Amino acid sequence: MSEFIQSSLKDLTALSSRITGLSLFSPNEILEDISTADLVYLLVPYVFSEVRGRVRTTDREERIVVLRQTQKDLKSFLSYLDNYEIVPQEERALHDRRASSIADPTRRRELKIKQYQKEKDLRARIEVLAVRKQRGQNPLLDSNPMDFDLISSLLPSKSPTKSSADGDDEIDSETDDILREATLLLLRLKYAQSHSQLESMDQELELLLNAPPSPPQNARQGVDDRRGKGRESDNDMWKLDAPRSSLGPDGKGPLLDPSGKPLRPFTILPSNAPNRARLQSQVFGPGHQLPTMSIDEYLQIEQERGKFISGGGPASEAAPTSSEQLTLDAEMDGTLEGEEKSEAKRLKDENWARYTDENPKGAGNTMNRG
Repeated sequence: MSEFIQSSLKDLTALSSRITGLSLFSPNEILEDISTADLVYLLVPYVFSEVRGRVRTTDREERIVVLRQTQKDLKSFLSYLDNYEIVPQEERALHDRRASSIADPTRRRELKIKQYQKEKDLRARIEVLAVRKQRGQNPLLDSNPMDFDLISSLLPSKSPTKSSADGDDEIDSETDDILREATLLLLRLKYAQSHSQLESMDQELELLLNAPPSPPQNARQGVDDRRGKGRESDNDMWKLDAPRSSLGPDGKGPLLDPSGKPLRPFTILPSNAPNRARLQSQVFGPGHQLPTMSIDEYLQIEQERGKFISGGGPASEAAPTSSEQLTLDAEMDGTLEGEEKSEAKRLKDENWARYTDENPKGAGNTMNRG
């Protein structure tokens, strides 16, 4: 592909030199002075820019040089059209406005739509002329023409035939009018496309000129070496270790053969595998904590801990007090338990009598006298 592009550039350079040597276009001439066969050669600078733009570059400086040369070709093409006033004033005013210079998004969108509609209208008119030209032997373009095919179809034939009949002269005159109109429409179409390409190239040049400089070759090679070493260390880190036991880590046999081929399916788990399994089991569970025991079991455990006060209520009111129960138990004569309760009742009564003797009634009341 690059050889084809370089060959095309050489041919275009030779063609441009011949055009300059023959002085096909002069600033002293007007559009009517240029023949239809020579009119198509006004597109040479545009074709030059199209082919030059397809040159593949790897360095930023090379790309900048290519862009500037391409811009120079396009500006030369536009100057030809401006000198011969091929493009009407309304179209020139429309395409001279740059959408990137308009801050309002709505107005910028409207401008792009108008420019696109104008290009579409020019293409439609060229297609109409193509249908008229297809009535002859050499069609103007195919059903789906490319830009280069359209330009090549306008070039004069290498061995033109001369007709002698009057009817042939009329056909040649009609064909010449169609070719001239089609060539002028194509020039107007390329005028619009050239302005769009110049705007895009200016934006690309601004990015390239403001971009940081590329590192030198030695530094770039050092960065590549460091990246290569980093990749090797990453590969070593993620390599599987050889099995240490003949039966494998789970005792079911080796996982890999000596060449590293898996012998059976296995799963590599992280260090937090138990916690991961616990979290995985809760994925499809409820969002709240489920109870681990019933209410009766909980009350039984709390009662064993002594957190409940027993007694009270009607049953407790009918039951005898501790003193009454002691008196009833002391009345069980003839039994060992009755004698023990009788002795306990005697000691209680004796202690109470001693307490009343040592502390007479009202002895603790000082009547607020200290």
